[in-house]
Amino acid sequence: MDRKGRYDRNMSAERRDFDEEAAGWDEQPARVRRANDVARAIARQVTLRTDMEALDFGCGTGLLTLQLAPRVKSITGVDSSRGMLNVLAAKIARQNLTNVKTLLLDLEGGDVLPDEYDLIVSTMTLHHIEQIGPLLDRFYKAISPGGSLCISDLDLDDGLFHSDNQGVFHFGFDRAVLRQAFADAGFQAIGDTTAAEVTKPTPRGEPRQFTIFLMTGIRSSAQ
Repeated sequence: MDRKGRYDRNMSAERRDFDEEAAGWDEQPARVRRANDVARAIARQVTLRTDMEALDFGCGTGLLTLQLAPRVKSITGVDSSRGMLNVLAAKIARQNLTNVKTLLLDLEGGDVLPDEYDLIVSTMTLHHIEQIGPLLDRFYKAISPGGSLCISDLDLDDGLFHSDNQGVFHFGFDRAVLRQAFADAGFQAIGDTTAAEVTKPTPRGEPRQFTIFLMTGIRSSAQ
């Protein structure tokens, strides 16, 4: 979204081949640190309980999924990349985890988001989704009354965070506009905080600090 509140879309964005990137995904320490930072931010903003059924949308190799797993009853890692889910499944097997499962799901291909979760989380996935409103509507329907949505993504970045913007539809988000999108979907008690900071070189060569927010909302227990 731009500063006037319009979605800032990369109209030439094409689907990125995450299957091809899956094997080496965890080799970047910054990604691991970012997931850890987001997990800590979620724990500060939401009361995690061991009776919670959770879903991690766009889970990738499960860096956030596995951080949350010990704090909830169960968590489902959802992704459209079979390669990413294969890496997560291997981790689950190695660690002998019984409360983590994977689900291959492609919303653009017509798949339906499962429902009745107490918590839905997603990190660094929203900017790869072209239509944000319909996705938030689906999240709302999939969350149990009283449950929470936690979305983590980039603040406005001018398209400089990624070295290649293939598959990127939004060059970061204006928090105020995204808060309104949460409200339009029906979420209440909406809040946001800075979850992580990342310093990296831009495609122009100079280093720049990027901030990653966490936005939370609750589906009213009265609904």
